[in-house]
Amino acid sequence: MQPDTRYAKSGDVHIAYQVFGEGALNVVFAPPAFTNVEHWWDEPEVSRWLLRLASYARVVMFDKRGTGLSDRVADSLGLDQRMDDLRAVMDATGIEQAALLGISEGGTMSALFAATYPSRCRALVLCNAYPASRFAQSTLEQALDYIERDWGSGGSVAMYAPSRMTDSAFKRWWGKNERVSNSPAGVAAYARMNHLIDISDIIPTIRVPTLVINRTEDRVVSVEGGRFLAKQIPGSRHLEFPGVDHLPFVGDNAGDIADAIEEFLTGSRPPVAVDRVLATVLFTDIVGSTEKAATLGDHRWRDLLEIHHTAIRRTLSRFRGHEIKTIGDGVLATFDGPARAVRCACAIAEEIRPLGIEVRAGLHTGECEVIGNDIGGIAVHIGARVAALAGASEVLVSSTVRDLVAGSGLRFGDRGNHSLKGIPGDWRIFAVER
Repeated sequence: MQPDTRYAKSGDVHIAYQVFGEGALNVVFAPPAFTNVEHWWDEPEVSRWLLRLASYARVVMFDKRGTGLSDRVADSLGLDQRMDDLRAVMDATGIEQAALLGISEGGTMSALFAATYPSRCRALVLCNAYPASRFAQSTLEQALDYIERDWGSGGSVAMYAPSRMTDSAFKRWWGKNERVSNSPAGVAAYARMNHLIDISDIIPTIRVPTLVINRTEDRVVSVEGGRFLAKQIPGSRHLEFPGVDHLPFVGDNAGDIADAIEEFLTGSRPPVAVDRVLATVLFTDIVGSTEKAATLGDHRWRDLLEIHHTAIRRTLSRFRGHEIKTIGDGVLATFDGPARAVRCACAIAEEIRPLGIEVRAGLHTGECEVIGNDIGGIAVHIGARVAALAGASEVLVSSTVRDLVAGSGLRFGDRGNHSLKGIPGDWRIFAVER
């Protein structure tokens, strides 16, 4: 479930923040220039990255003044005011000392805080951060031109997450992130202020343990900015990873970056991840999607799909489901409990019907092979074949699921034995009765 959003008072300004995780270590996450703490949970890669932090720490994430859900301000966008916002959030959450994790401009602010309040900073992680605008890969004029012409389109994904440029869902999420983080005028003011940032002279005064992380081909901030930070901060450690993405939670080595952060903050690497897990697999898709798309036309069909995906993601969150990916007009998700998976599938069918469309759903519980952010194995194929047998608004399950949820109060109707394409033997299929 997404954590609650609360507000801390920094002078006369209300700062939106969230707290999640229950680890012994306190981590304050200072994000990049434009964020919205609630919207960030809507992108699976981001939420997985945040939950990774929460697996070993109590994490505080906030929207800086003038951005996201925090108060809009006419001025006072300087680093000192933003640093006060960080301190206000720590005070509001009762944190006396924390490790600071700063990304991009959030790293600049965190570095200044560490130098100013060393007693409140246990450690410092600077990820794709920079000491001054001279390390930016584009000019202020280029940034302002994009803001004026295309802010909210998601076009800046070409700079911030080039590896996801062909991912239309991610681009839509990023475009919305632009819109819900700030208005064009607001982000332009931020860009002008960030262009003036230069903490080069103060970084040698940082005395807390520091890890500097960069991607070598970052298209937003030159790797030389990280090298400068690491050279000037006494005793700091510098790690460089290949890649073009500025956002650390995307890209092939996002997991390696998360490993490095955890190892630095906790003193140990995480246990070796298993590559096979038992999970309940859920497949959904829209019944009669081709005919519906032809009736609506491309534009209206895309809008309907977006609403459909959002509704499913909202329902998955309610039942602790984990979205693996969208497949055409359907979704593949996993659950660590079959009863919740069945109830989620039923809720999805009810949630989608008012949209004028109906979905079918199929579930199976079995051992899945973990392949990066994806899953594979025969259990996945069985789940897909079960879903293909379902009718409109129908939820079908394998006998494995039916047996595992005994005593849960769920009721099923027997749909008989079926031969599933490519799967050996006959399979007993049951329909959820609602």
